[in-house]
Amino acid sequence: MTTVPAQTTTHPNVGTLRAVYAELPRIAEFATEDIVLHRADRTPENPHALRGVEAALAHERALVRMTGDTLVMDVAQISANDHFGTVIGVLRATSPREIAMPFCGLWRFVDGRLAEHWENAYDPAALRDLFAPPAA
Repeated sequence: MTTVPAQTTTHPNVGTLRAVYAELPRIAEFATEDIVLHRADRTPENPHALRGVEAALAHERALVRMTGDTLVMDVAQISANDHFGTVIGVLRATSPREIAMPFCGLWRFVDGRLAEHWENAYDPAALRDLFAPPAA
């Protein structure tokens, strides 16, 4: 049997995730120094794990820059407890090409800080193609 406790208040980690998705570079304010970020374009052959707050911050800034500052993480749902958080929504950008792609971010918390993040895009190949140079 599974029990599901009634949630009467919003967990503080929901606020942390809301702040990060509103402005991705804010990840540095909430992350542990040794955060691990698993990029959406990872593959078994090349997992692309980033380690450390500076690497995570650089990644988030690069995403914003590569979209000409048009990147919006349109959040539909956030759920979090002391240990994990999930964010579901749609990644939108108009540059270098228009895209609207569902995403699900999974987060692991340690003592209220972001310790690990798995980026999950609905179509990682299409996301990679967004940033690829146009075919000649």
